[in-house]
Amino acid sequence: MKETLKHRARTLRKNMSSAENRIWYFLRNRRLNGYRFVREFAIGPYIADFVCREKKLIIEVDGGQHMGAVEYDNRRTKFLEKEGYSVIRVWNNEVFKNTRGVLESILNLLEA
Repeated sequence: MKETLKHRARTLRKNMSSAENRIWYFLRNRRLNGYRFVREFAIGPYIADFVCREKKLIIEVDGGQHMGAVEYDNRRTKFLEKEGYSVIRVWNNEVFKNTRGVLESILNLLEA
């Protein structure tokens, strides 16, 4: 199963949404105040969009498909929190309309 999850993560890295690509531009190569992020990172049975392992922060960029997946997302978040991670969710439209605000929110959580 672990190999399948790795394969799925690789596929997700190659097929990121435009909102994920936009956020990744600002997170990669330690561009956000020197914090290191990885993308499409497997944690238990789940794959997180972006993870700062040092600060145990997960950023999930959600599109319309998540409107019908509230229960699943809640179970997933509870699992990730039990693993010691904090999870921030941002909507695709938020990424495009208020990129600076999204990045400031992320930075505030990293430095809290």
